[in-house]
Amino acid sequence: MIIPWQDIAPDTLENLISEFVLREGTDYGEVEISHQEKVDQIKVLLKNGEAMVVFSELHETVDIQTKARFNPNLTNHNYD
Repeated sequence: MIIPWQDIAPDTLENLISEFVLREGTDYGEVEISHQEKVDQIKVLLKNGEAMVVFSELHETVDIQTKARFNPNLTNHNYD
């Protein structure tokens, strides 16, 4: 079930995003990105609709997933 991020208390959302970033592991790219920068990036994805908060009733867990990962049919493909 998709949970609108706007319906989540700000502190709870911040903690959820922070925990998600920690679970995603270390970024081994050329440029080191701080934890807060990663959190801010996820916030932008949520606000833009590119990511969503998902609750699994089966597992009783909450996760953040990209729109494409949650349902590939939700993405718009532009092949110009």
